[in-house]
Amino acid sequence: MRPAEHQPGQGRGSAAPSAPPPSVDPTGWGALARRGGRRALRTASALRARARLAAVPLGRYAPRSALRVPEQRVERAACPAVDAHNHLGLWLNDGARWMAPDVRALLASMDATGVEAVVNLDGRWGAELEANLDRYDRAHPGRFATFCHVDLAAALAEPARAGARLVAQLEAGAAAGAAGLKVWKDLGLSLRDGSGARVLPDDERLAPLWERAGQLGLPVLVHVADPVAFFDPVDRHNERLEELLAHPDWALHGTGAPSHARLLRALDALVGAHSGTRFIAAHLASSAEDLAAASALLDAHPNLAVDLSGRLAELGRQPRAAARLLRRHAGRVLWGSDSFGFDVEEVRTWFRLLETDDEHFPYSPAPVPPQGRWAVSGLDLRAADEQALRAAYAGAARAWVPALGR
Repeated sequence: MRPAEHQPGQGRGSAAPSAPPPSVDPTGWGALARRGGRRALRTASALRARARLAAVPLGRYAPRSALRVPEQRVERAACPAVDAHNHLGLWLNDGARWMAPDVRALLASMDATGVEAVVNLDGRWGAELEANLDRYDRAHPGRFATFCHVDLAAALAEPARAGARLVAQLEAGAAAGAAGLKVWKDLGLSLRDGSGARVLPDDERLAPLWERAGQLGLPVLVHVADPVAFFDPVDRHNERLEELLAHPDWALHGTGAPSHARLLRALDALVGAHSGTRFIAAHLASSAEDLAAASALLDAHPNLAVDLSGRLAELGRQPRAAARLLRRHAGRVLWGSDSFGFDVEEVRTWFRLLETDDEHFPYSPAPVPPQGRWAVSGLDLRAADEQALRAAYAGAARAWVPALGR
């Protein structure tokens, strides 16, 4: 057997390998070391980025989506529309200025978007009701339908006379030309009687008011409760935390207000007890987070409809369930923009939501979405169910608000 041949750089009989040429790394240790170095650099870079981000408040976080999807801009409703929930009056501006300061411009915006009529929910009572009717309904017949209010707080200060006073005020509103009765969410959340007790929507002392509305043929648009998140603790688990931090007076947890469930039971009892009166529950009966519950409420009460107002963001994150609701209850779901003076871009976003199959688009132009950090997708009713779309846009409103006509 030949003795082992001498290899360059290796003595005879030596087991220790010599260093390979610079271009050769038979063991791979060099590559691993280089990769390890790069990994260490990446780790250090990530740690520095994490430290920088730890100092960035959540309110400044404004990610830009990398998703590229088709976009459809809908300038006009696919069919004539009625905005069944809007605010054009004075009271939400403390009586200082009209929500729609230029009526001619308002009408031009309505014409440009294919909106034939707007339901103005700001009529109030007395002289303020007359001012709303003069400015809108009487000056522009067929384009506006103003709802009156009644002074619940004043009437309930004397509980024994509350029913009679409220009925008289409602009758005066109807005689003036009010198209319906609007009842705000303070009934249930904050309104108290003369003894200091909280008054809920199903309070028996209010029964004469609801009965008289039915006799007069006036629909009652009632806002009960608020989004579920407003009743939850304002903490890191609340999906609308930023909104509640910006508007702390909207947070209801810990205030002593009735629970969301209790308020919806009151709505259910109210509508069930007055089957001769037609109710429209604003904001999807405050059940946009649980469309099955909204559907069950509609199934239980044929004298109940709902409007979509103020719930674009919630509908758009569950587009298939939302479309099913509109199809199942076509004729009892009213579109309303709740856009405070008729915001054209907000109205067009509604059209995009209801009509198109667009996916993952912003529900607000704000850099940080105002209600929750999500995007929305369209219900595609223009292609999937034109009958349900027509009903939501105008058919239901004209059926449930007789003053609008057919």
